[in-house]
Amino acid sequence: MFRFVFILLLGFQLLFAFGFVGEGPKIVPVQKAYRPSVQVEKDKLRIDIAMADKVYLYKKYFKLQELFPKKRTIDIEPFLPKPKKLHGEEVYEGNMSIAVPLKLLDSGKVRLAFSYQGCNEIGICYPPQTKEFNLTIPSQTSAAPRLRQSEEQGIAQTLKTESWWVILATFFGFGLLLSLTPCIFPMIPILSSLIVGAKNMNTKKALLYSVVYVLAMALTYTIAGVLAGLFGANLQAALQNPVVIVLFALIFVALALSMFGFYEIGLPASLQTKLAKRSDEASHKGGLIGVAIMGFLSALIVGPCVAPPLAGALIYIGQTGDALLGGAALFAMSLGMGMPLLLVGVGAGKFMPKPGGWMEAVSKVFGVVMLGVAIWMLSRVLPDRITMVLWATLFISSAVYLRALEQIQTGAHWFAYFKKSLGLVLFLYGLLVFIGAFLGATNPFDPLKPLLQTQAHAVQTKPLFRAVKDYEEFERIAKNSSKPLLLDITAKWCASCKELEENTFSDPKVREKMVEFEALRLDVTDNSQSDKAFLKRFGLFGPPAILFFKNGKELRDLRIVGYKSPEEFLRILQEAKRRSR
Repeated sequence: MFRFVFILLLGFQLLFAFGFVGEGPKIVPVQKAYRPSVQVEKDKLRIDIAMADKVYLYKKYFKLQELFPKKRTIDIEPFLPKPKKLHGEEVYEGNMSIAVPLKLLDSGKVRLAFSYQGCNEIGICYPPQTKEFNLTIPSQTSAAPRLRQSEEQGIAQTLKTESWWVILATFFGFGLLLSLTPCIFPMIPILSSLIVGAKNMNTKKALLYSVVYVLAMALTYTIAGVLAGLFGANLQAALQNPVVIVLFALIFVALALSMFGFYEIGLPASLQTKLAKRSDEASHKGGLIGVAIMGFLSALIVGPCVAPPLAGALIYIGQTGDALLGGAALFAMSLGMGMPLLLVGVGAGKFMPKPGGWMEAVSKVFGVVMLGVAIWMLSRVLPDRITMVLWATLFISSAVYLRALEQIQTGAHWFAYFKKSLGLVLFLYGLLVFIGAFLGATNPFDPLKPLLQTQAHAVQTKPLFRAVKDYEEFERIAKNSSKPLLLDITAKWCASCKELEENTFSDPKVREKMVEFEALRLDVTDNSQSDKAFLKRFGLFGPPAILFFKNGKELRDLRIVGYKSPEEFLRILQEAKRRSR
């Protein structure tokens, strides 16, 4: 019996020795699973993490703290490599490195604590780990490279380094994104009205009209942009002359009245007869010239929104004087902005109703739309209350035209009831907008906002910004401010500025965070000499722009040009606050 047991044990030992019997999954101890190390390089601190096989780390548990000379947490999330998804979590596998700019650390002797936590693929998780390191960080002079570039700087750099085809494709993509902004929306009814108002319209002719309109618009943007880049002009202000805006709004009113049937805009009968004798081609060419002129004027009057792509191209042109490449980039961007207009134009041509009652109804609808465009344009130069009254008048007049206040005869067609229902809705909404005008509302799509603001939201009624008139006043406030400084540059005729005001600056979380800043505002609506000098001092081509300052010096890489959502703006506010400590 003893001999049998001995032989059995010996056999198992041999099986273990030659690997025929396993010992189950081998769990690597945490010290061997993750081996972090740090190394100070020229301008960065490199954190290397060597990982064993079949283990991973969670992104959300990474944490870097400075324990000495002062205790604080260093935000390393912007410098983490792209993670992978595993069981719905962001994780890292294999060896990895994190490059943290030395600008974020104190100079001299420092003690850092790096924390992390991960799991084994067999389902066992390790406890959180923290490793401490004693390092000597060299001082970072002002000549050290910035942590990152602002958006428009990065785009300007792209123009300097990338090939022509990459630049044109990139700016075309930027244009597609900008086509979704409010700057392009007013052009949709303008182009649609041109197509609806044309005779013998079909899909092919509508496409041709749309192409001519977009090309004229793109050429105008390009020329205006190149001139602004070369001469450092405020691009928007140069295109927002109040006299021109009023004249153009009156043109839209005249077009609207023509669509309502008050009169017909056209060539004199004698000239029409002569053209008809020659051929329809001359009339067709005349129509295309009119469309091109409207595209040119639309680009000037509607005005481009200053967004990072546009600002980047203007910076590049201003710095290098290369109007050819900068202009080509702007032209590609303008074509991207015009793509939705081509789709709208083709759609309008394809689904044009046949001549008759429907055509008259469509013309009247576009007449109302043209009046809306005219009011939208006048809102840049008129007080908010008058603008709201004009919107109310438009809604109520449309309701009256739809016979909302008249009695429907017995046995009338169902469409009569539909018209009256729509008219009553417009009438009631017009009354709300009219009431909102005297409550202090500024947005016709939210007329009762002042009335609905309760005591709980009273903090939102407090002014966020302190107005400044010129650079001297700004500099004086900046020197005496104990808070980090924020400067908002705005204008009444700036569409993106209104977006910021209504969406971003009204957000409760944003307002709560902005209390921690000395928030200043410069209004460049008048485009005065002091306004121009202010913009030129900071290399800006127009609003909107938001600048952050620490000790009187701008944190250039945090500069905002164009619209930012509340979430994006809040992240930048948090970074500016952290950098200002």
